[in-house]
Amino acid sequence: VKAAGWAFEYDNDLYPDVDDVAVIALVLNTLGAGRPAVERANRWLAAMQSSNGGWAAFDVDNDAYWLYNIPFCDFGAAIDPPSADVTAHVVEHLAAEPGYEERVRRGVDFLLREQEADGSWFGRWGVNYVYGTAAALPALAAAGIGPDHPAMRRAVAWLKRVQNANGGFGEDLRSYEDGEKGSAWRGRGSSTPSQTAWGLLGLVAAGEASSRAARQAVGYLVETQRDDGDWDEELFTGTGFPRDFLIRYHLYRIVWPVLALARVKQALA
Repeated sequence: VKAAGWAFEYDNDLYPDVDDVAVIALVLNTLGAGRPAVERANRWLAAMQSSNGGWAAFDVDNDAYWLYNIPFCDFGAAIDPPSADVTAHVVEHLAAEPGYEERVRRGVDFLLREQEADGSWFGRWGVNYVYGTAAALPALAAAGIGPDHPAMRRAVAWLKRVQNANGGFGEDLRSYEDGEKGSAWRGRGSSTPSQTAWGLLGLVAAGEASSRAARQAVGYLVETQRDDGDWDEELFTGTGFPRDFLIRYHLYRIVWPVLALARVKQALA
């Protein structure tokens, strides 16, 4: 396939990643701009779909888990398997693109298979199950999965269960740990603006914009906004490699709340 796309890093512009390409193409479509670039991106995204229907960040079918058995493999992320969050962003974009129906169908099937028993989705590139769930629900909605679908209802029920008493959402980095230690923190942690926005985005996509849970999340964001329009967020909510290094994206605390509040306004209009 002909090279196309956008890269994550300023000094690594020869290595585009699927997540950024999907989101940028989605934005360009929303603005009605850059159609030739979007079409090139679409072809590249289609070629990057793995055999199981999902998309990974950088590679196709890079899922050789046996590499972790090599004695000197002491770094946590040696492979790049498809993930729910990246797949969701591609599905959300391609669902509106004619000619990619089969790609979208396979992506939706991947997402439905990847849903956890509790209704959430794992977040590979954001902390963690709140992020994964917030990515999956808009994608399913864009692909025509209605709010009454069992997967949507299970996800909504999970979001409502883990919502904090102050209306916000938060998730501790320890949710990436294995076993009971990790599951105890799944969707649990101090409320943050970015994670609250993620929870709210998921609720809106599942038809819950007017629900009590959504109103409480909006209330949290409104009440915690500073007078200068910013929000305070000291916790790390971005993921580089789970359990190896996490990232604090300084614009997350602004961009995600603004997007979530805009989605609420749009849904209630």
